[in-house]
Amino acid sequence: MNLELMLPLILYLVLVLGIGFWASRHRAGGDFVQEYFIGNRSMGGLVLAMTLVATYTSASSFIGGPGAAYKIGLGWVLLAMIQLPTVWLTLGVLGKKFAIIARRVNAVTINDMLWARYQSKAVVVLGSVTIILAFIATMVVQFIGGARLLETATGLSYQQGLFLFASCVLLYTVIGGFRAVVMTDALQGIIMLIGTGALLAGILIAGDGLPNLIHQLREIDPKLVSPQGAGDMLTQPFMLSFWILVCVGVVGLPHSALRCFGYRDSKALHRGILIGTAVSALLMFGMHLAGALGRAILPGMDSPDKIMPSLMMEVLPPWLAGVFLAAPMAAIMSTIDSQLIQSSATLVKDLYLNYLNPKQEKLEVRIPRLSLLCTLILGTLVLLAALQPPEMIIWLNLLAFGGLQAVFLWPLVLGLYWSRANGPGALASMVSGIVCYGVLSQWGIKLAGLHAIVPSLGLGLAAFVVVSLLTPPPDQGVRRLFEQQ
Repeated sequence: MNLELMLPLILYLVLVLGIGFWASRHRAGGDFVQEYFIGNRSMGGLVLAMTLVATYTSASSFIGGPGAAYKIGLGWVLLAMIQLPTVWLTLGVLGKKFAIIARRVNAVTINDMLWARYQSKAVVVLGSVTIILAFIATMVVQFIGGARLLETATGLSYQQGLFLFASCVLLYTVIGGFRAVVMTDALQGIIMLIGTGALLAGILIAGDGLPNLIHQLREIDPKLVSPQGAGDMLTQPFMLSFWILVCVGVVGLPHSALRCFGYRDSKALHRGILIGTAVSALLMFGMHLAGALGRAILPGMDSPDKIMPSLMMEVLPPWLAGVFLAAPMAAIMSTIDSQLIQSSATLVKDLYLNYLNPKQEKLEVRIPRLSLLCTLILGTLVLLAALQPPEMIIWLNLLAFGGLQAVFLWPLVLGLYWSRANGPGALASMVSGIVCYGVLSQWGIKLAGLHAIVPSLGLGLAAFVVVSLLTPPPDQGVRRLFEQQ
């Protein structure tokens, strides 16, 4: 094992654990639920931007996305830039109204907002079940990405890397809660920027400049430098589907939308939009371009998902490779911790407090213990599921993303901006969207060549509008609550 490579990674892991212990001190004497699950709504602009970018930028973006670019070519780099407006869309569409209403109703989870808007237990239960199942699937992807990274770069076995990675993430998330999550996200965003820049520079130097690298790609396969990509994979229906799935539909991802609860004020929101969009652009372009150009340096990779750690070992000196090793680790950990804390909040706040213990007996004693225990158990279950990884993790990640969007996009957006939206309409949209998405994905049906998310969102929107118009409107109290600025 290369100690020079491992030292920056060890220092990084120690630092995030230290942040977890620091964050745990803020819970002393305060409201546990508000602090552990939402950090007392205290994020500034930089932290808001970095936690959104870091949460969205996952193993799929830092490992799977560059792996797809390695396989398909420069066309995938252009396609990946579709994700550029994600921070702007999330904070622009949801940010201000979400924060105002969340404070009015004391919401700390997405399902708190759905209950305040629709007053429907069925909507809340369906939303809770979807969050838990989809987050378990996406966390499995992140655990696999972290383990493969350590396996490729350090010489550890897959299982050893998995247990090391999982132990660190679980420890600081369980200890520190939401505040530890967003503070480590800010650190992780900075590390991702440094690592991406270092790797891209190393590739350009090792390949004797961009023109030479592009020439080598053309020698391997001319399609690698075409907009359609290798095998003409990037068709118009595929690009439309990808635009919906990883750009517009991101507004419906609960772990991204939850960030709109936790910022401090309007100044933090505006600063978060500017910083987040800039950081997102740099990361998406740098990561995917590195993956595509890496084909010219390492043309014979057996698994595309291994290209980023392999490039790191090839083009960077060991100490700098260690810094880069921390970058995809940061991307992966920042997604897991967010989903882990929100899954725990869903189990404890949305299901246990509302349905299993509605009288809230011995609340002050049970909730902290139960929250910590749920976070630990969920993480352990994900760890066990990650012991048998699939070949390319990007597709599993996109499948879970699509399921979340099919359920949550229209209830969140129309609940904020359409006064006629009601509980039956939201439930019809959620059920029709997830059923359509499940059927089309399970049997590989592509209507007009489109990804399953496109017809699923279309059907969900139609069901929402039709059922809402055919059923009684929400009561005046709910409408006033969501219409006041």
